[in-house]
Amino acid sequence: MNFTSDRRSSLHRTVLCLVFTVGSAWAGSESPMGPPTGGGPFRASDLVELVTLDPGIKLDIRYATSNNFIGRPVYTEARAFLQRPAAEALLAAHQWLRTKGYGIVIHDGYRPWAITKLFWDITPPEQRIFVADPATGSRHNRGCAVDIGMYELANGREVAMPGEYDEMSERSFVTYTGGTAAARAARDLLREAMEREGYFFVLPEEWWHYDYKDFREYAIEDIPFSAINRASAAAP
Repeated sequence: MNFTSDRRSSLHRTVLCLVFTVGSAWAGSESPMGPPTGGGPFRASDLVELVTLDPGIKLDIRYATSNNFIGRPVYTEARAFLQRPAAEALLAAHQWLRTKGYGIVIHDGYRPWAITKLFWDITPPEQRIFVADPATGSRHNRGCAVDIGMYELANGREVAMPGEYDEMSERSFVTYTGGTAAARAARDLLREAMEREGYFFVLPEEWWHYDYKDFREYAIEDIPFSAINRASAAAP
């Protein structure tokens, strides 16, 4: 799964074509299938806007830019949310990392279900290990998953990891032994910060993806960011 640059370029061109076709249909009409229902009873949704927790939490919301695996924005706003207990656990991890000279940078949090469906539709079947099946929904759709990296407090620079965020290769695996020792150490420090109190656990195929332990207690949602009130999304 360690792609050559030619193969990655070819994949990128294919994905862009699919995005135009699938994305246009998705934007212009109702999705052919809705979010999965069932389970429960669920806790009431209480999405917190993460930048309200601590000014040291940075945002790098790739899906609001063209710097992502599909090559165009899919979010209209660069915002990030988690359910309140998950947000508070993330804050604790961020505060612990500060004692080590680092801070957390957020790439993604709550994700509307329609975006998960779009990702699935445009991803080749052999690479769907890296995307969630919309038939079951994503933990991102529950507001209980977060994609993160680290930055250095001293200079604000993002810390290099063994692979890039959202890279569809073996470099994304938490067990990957390649790359530099410094990059692997950074990946492992991030994992220690997130898992040390037992609230989050890493997705083995994605070093950046952490799930909150009680994700099953929240329903899958398809609320656009624009419908999440900024005041009600803030911490009390």
